[in-house]
Amino acid sequence: MKKDHRRDALFLTLSGIFLTSLVLGNVIGTTKFVTIFSLELPSWLEALTPDLIRNGSIYTMSVPAGVVAYPFTFLATDLISELFGRKRAQMLVWVGFGMNVFMLLLMSINHWLPNSVGVSGGLDLFEGVYQFMVGNTIASMIAYLIAQSVDVRLYHFWKRLTKGKHLWLRNNASTTVSQLVDSTAIITILYIAGNLDDAIDDAGAVIILILNSYLFKFFFALFDTPFMYLGVRLLKNYDEDRIE
Repeated sequence: MKKDHRRDALFLTLSGIFLTSLVLGNVIGTTKFVTIFSLELPSWLEALTPDLIRNGSIYTMSVPAGVVAYPFTFLATDLISELFGRKRAQMLVWVGFGMNVFMLLLMSINHWLPNSVGVSGGLDLFEGVYQFMVGNTIASMIAYLIAQSVDVRLYHFWKRLTKGKHLWLRNNASTTVSQLVDSTAIITILYIAGNLDDAIDDAGAVIILILNSYLFKFFFALFDTPFMYLGVRLLKNYDEDRIE
């Protein structure tokens, strides 16, 4: 395989990871909240931890299932930003927005078409997913467009400021800020739209969800830094068509 073909394959692979994670996250969205872990806080840490995000001395990280897929989108756009330039990364953000619209359109067409009675094996399941997906996707599209655009621009701001040095700084500084924007926007919109459980009935509960969602993304951003370095090291020879 020629180098330019491998470069194209690299871009398509990163784009595929980005788009798959994005669409999957919107489809499953808040249909299920998953427990990442629970732990009993030591007394000194309990005193430092706000009451809103713990139950006595027990802290539980509970996040929407869709959130588990979402951090991969930031890793993919950061790698594309580093290897292919800001314009290519920003283009992918807009393509992802368009794919959300396309996915929502396809699901809506299937929702509007009449059911074939006696054939459908999971009509209630489909309708339940669809009802959740509409609110999730609209909320996610708004939050995503803002957060991913912030991520791409901050990444290149830090890259210019450090003159291309300190990859760890631009990777983490861009992702941690943009994911706070994303977590705040999407959970707030879902709460206003009524797409959360009835138990989430006040601002305090919403703040808990935002903090848990953000903490998960924050630690994932720190965790993916070695993979960012590894990806750039292994793939840097295939970025000759960089478009700044």
